[in-house]
Amino acid sequence: MLNASIDDPFMKEVQDKVKEWRRHLHRNPELSFKEEKTSQFVFDELMSFGGLKVTRPTRTSVMARLIGEKPGKVLGLRADMDALPIQEETNLEFASDTAGVMHACGHDGHTAMLLGAAKILSQRKDEIRGEIRFIFQHAEELPPGGAQELVRRGVVDDVDYIVGLHLMSTLSKGKIGIVYGPITSNSDTFDLKIKGKGGHSSQPENSIDPIAMSAQIISNLQQIVSRNLDPSEKLVVSTTTLQAGTAKNVIPETVQIGGSVRSFSPNVRKQAVSLIERIVKGVTEAHGGSYEFHYQYGYDSVINDLELTKAVEELIVEEFGSEYVEHGEGMMGGEDFSAYLAKAPGCFVAVGARNEEKGIMYPHHHPRFDIDEEALKDGVRILVNLPKKILCNQKDSISRTNSRKELI
Repeated sequence: MLNASIDDPFMKEVQDKVKEWRRHLHRNPELSFKEEKTSQFVFDELMSFGGLKVTRPTRTSVMARLIGEKPGKVLGLRADMDALPIQEETNLEFASDTAGVMHACGHDGHTAMLLGAAKILSQRKDEIRGEIRFIFQHAEELPPGGAQELVRRGVVDDVDYIVGLHLMSTLSKGKIGIVYGPITSNSDTFDLKIKGKGGHSSQPENSIDPIAMSAQIISNLQQIVSRNLDPSEKLVVSTTTLQAGTAKNVIPETVQIGGSVRSFSPNVRKQAVSLIERIVKGVTEAHGGSYEFHYQYGYDSVINDLELTKAVEELIVEEFGSEYVEHGEGMMGGEDFSAYLAKAPGCFVAVGARNEEKGIMYPHHHPRFDIDEEALKDGVRILVNLPKKILCNQKDSISRTNSRKELI
């Protein structure tokens, strides 16, 4: 019977390789859509395992298909590979060799864990019912994201279920985060250009001050959440960039403002757009100014399929014990894993990688971000045992109906 227990000698051997792979990837990070060496490294390792049909769906992505000896359903397993434009400050022995680029979100670990699962499962082809697709995705960090491109390339065509793991520094090692329903938010951005009339700072009456207008706009944007929405709804509107002026004695002509909008509900998402523009229009008209407003829809909310999530939770309890399960609510971060959910029911799982005793407690996208490498073992064990739970279950208790529509 397909299985990967913690005492399995081959499992232990692969776990050492997983740590080695993770450190290699951490030392050699590449930015979104530029993962040339990373994807080649993954391709070469997969080819060395044998038993896999390995392809390159895009220039910097990789997919491996493991087709079992018996017919059945198709399970997709996804890992992202890209790094971030951050200067690393961890002082790790295997810290980034590339200035200004760092694996600060755990993608090196995600890739290494999926490689480990592929290595183990490729040796057990005769025990697999159906097909496993190992999807090594590029460009999760940079919209429009690599997932959307892979969907267009047919990577998840005919996939019945898809699962992704994310190492989390907010969750302690030894905990697996399970969320029913939305686990990540809709992730959008906006750009504003506030137009006034420039002039000398000593004669503001002869100007239309875009800085004064911008200050009111930024302040009023905070009231969208507190004064325009049902308190039970989740919405975050953040002003994150502001550029204005070139001299202290000059009132500028324009101000550039940028921001981020996070939500779960599609209705709230749409409502936020109109509320932002209503505030901007009201303030600029009141002062005799004008504006340009551009809103960019980013990643959709990742909404875990209820039946698949239940099966994953059962697996965690069976393999680790109920004390490992940490039920949580959705977080306001964005993830392009949502693109796959338009094609198949999915489940996104948080793997605890925090260890304060080791000083591993910094948030994602921080220059000192790190993971407890012991968490890699948990991730590999989940990935290897998922086919046993999902593909080898002849009762087929998991409904193909995606729960997304029920939740939005």
